[in-house]
Amino acid sequence: MTFADQATAAQVASRALAVLPRAPKDAALHAMADALAAASGPVLAANADDVAAARAAGTQEWMVDRLALTPSRVDGMVAGLRSLAGLPDPVGDVVRGWTNPNGVRVRQVRVPLGVVGIIYEARPNVTADAAGICLKSGNAALLRGSSSALASNRAIVAALREGLAASGLPEDAVQLVEGDRSVTGEMMAARGLVDVLVPRGGAGLINAVVDGSKVPVIETGTGNCHLFVDASADIDMALAIMLNAKVQRPSVCNALETLVVHADIAPAFLPRALAALAGAGVTVHGTPEVCAYSADVVAAGPEEFDEEYLSLDLAALVVASLDEAIAHIRVHSTGHSETIVTSDRRAADRFTAEVDAAAVLVNASSRFVDGGEFGFGAEIGISTQKLHARGPMALPEMTSTKYILDGDGQTRA
Repeated sequence: MTFADQATAAQVASRALAVLPRAPKDAALHAMADALAAASGPVLAANADDVAAARAAGTQEWMVDRLALTPSRVDGMVAGLRSLAGLPDPVGDVVRGWTNPNGVRVRQVRVPLGVVGIIYEARPNVTADAAGICLKSGNAALLRGSSSALASNRAIVAALREGLAASGLPEDAVQLVEGDRSVTGEMMAARGLVDVLVPRGGAGLINAVVDGSKVPVIETGTGNCHLFVDASADIDMALAIMLNAKVQRPSVCNALETLVVHADIAPAFLPRALAALAGAGVTVHGTPEVCAYSADVVAAGPEEFDEEYLSLDLAALVVASLDEAIAHIRVHSTGHSETIVTSDRRAADRFTAEVDAAAVLVNASSRFVDGGEFGFGAEIGISTQKLHARGPMALPEMTSTKYILDGDGQTRA
């Protein structure tokens, strides 16, 4: 089957999904979850083949971590589908409504986007999350995963399509797009067949899709996430948040990449922080002010403050003030998630008001910036752009709106 055939089939499926009430979509999500749970063995076996091939090819370990599935990660995919079934259906929600002086009733109503193409690297869990979110929001999904996860994605999509068939919904609502790089080009050129594209992965992938696509793009972003330890911070709290944000899963976009420390707290905080990071296997790349506190710190080059390491590496610097911290973040942030640890409410309020990012956190780990943690069930990705959607993209973000006007024969004068 050619990509054009797949996209045409997805268009047909999307029209059927667009008019479905909530109950059959929820039933399909449970059926998809059942089928995926039943296929856990084949999915894990396929994933083991992908992981072995990636390691043999010398793939970086952070990418292997993104690629790898475990029984608990498969269980999480299954739970994500079930949790989506328990969430409200956004389709048909009235965003706003009013009656004009002439008696015409106006409603702005949420509607599906149509056919959503998702281009993503590794992370086969995205396959189930994206398929479930698209289905619940009335969209058909064309899933273009990377070749490194092909066996995993084939096994996952086969299970999801089995669940769709068992529930009586069109299997072509979820399709895996295979082929060489020319197929990605076809997706990006398929205006009129694909309604929107969502790239999810590293900066190279995202930029290639944004620059080359003729189809409208919702841009997910990389995560050069900062943690600013303010002068008034509780040191124990700051240490706990720092370690969780950096170490709990360093290969994901909401992991901490740059530590910014106020000079007034640096003498008390940095010796403990650097020792804790070293104990967790983290290599700190620091400015001279940071290097002065430990021989283990590696001197950071200027370009490292723009890095998304996705590994057990961390850039660090000392600043003289909140103003300097905000100024640094403005220059180097990718607009994903930025955190302040402080006991000063005025500092927190300034930070949240002046830092421009999809998520700004006060005294909490950036690892919470995730659709599941927000209570959205799952997410397509974290949008760092400002048009259409920003932050975790879940069910409402995968809809558009249309206006419905009801009259009683009114005509315009």
